[in-house]
Amino acid sequence: MKLQLGYSPCPNDTFIFDALVNGGIDTGPFEFEPVLEDVQTLNEWAIKGRLDITKISYGVLPLISHRYHLLESGGALGMGVGPLLIAKRQTDPEEIDQSIIAIPGENTTANLLFSLAFPKALQKKYMLFSDIEGAVLDGKVQAGVIIHENRFTYQQKGLVKIMDLGKNWEEKTGAPIPLGGIVLKKEFDQLIGIRINALIKKSIAVSYANYPILSGYVKQHAREMSEKVMKQHIDLYVNHYSLSLGEEGRKAIDILMNTYNTASKDEISIIG
Repeated sequence: MKLQLGYSPCPNDTFIFDALVNGGIDTGPFEFEPVLEDVQTLNEWAIKGRLDITKISYGVLPLISHRYHLLESGGALGMGVGPLLIAKRQTDPEEIDQSIIAIPGENTTANLLFSLAFPKALQKKYMLFSDIEGAVLDGKVQAGVIIHENRFTYQQKGLVKIMDLGKNWEEKTGAPIPLGGIVLKKEFDQLIGIRINALIKKSIAVSYANYPILSGYVKQHAREMSEKVMKQHIDLYVNHYSLSLGEEGRKAIDILMNTYNTASKDEISIIG
């Protein structure tokens, strides 16, 4: 059975799926066709039901819950992993409300977390996450929400942190931050989802067996990142929740959905 599998070129995703898509494990009857895109593109495709399996931001989950199951494995969730609001200078919260803010996609968890912290800030400019630092530096926006490897590079470019949006979430809810998950089309039997969960766990185990040595696959898709930043990225975003959401991870997703009144927990089906 051939299945399209969408995920980002970021080190945490390529680390997780490397063995799965490159012959590092026996995938049995499944053949996975990787499709690498930025997360907002994957979110938009998920709304249209384009891919069989795909990484998504939890912010888009309510919009696709009629079409996709959420898998237990392969996602990004944890403490201290949230997006940061950055600018060229320290800025008061009241000023943020009146500023143009760059956001890495409308349906991203980053947008939800920013909205929780700054509900009155409505001048948002959605753009590719890797373009946000440049937009702030060039003065095209007054501030920006950064994710992924930009967490480790913004200070080197002279930018300053206004707020850790993930920490704000943690202080308000006491829960880990649900960033992104892996979903499977509901047209596939749930048994297939259980088997795919198991394969993702095996794929992660293979990558960890070789770590901290980075595979050529991870390096190939890591843009111009240094190996140090790649490893920081993996260490931050790949953890025990990537193996399985567990009770705490499921509770965090419920809190996120209920916080924004976007869906009840009964509408989100999780295969695990």
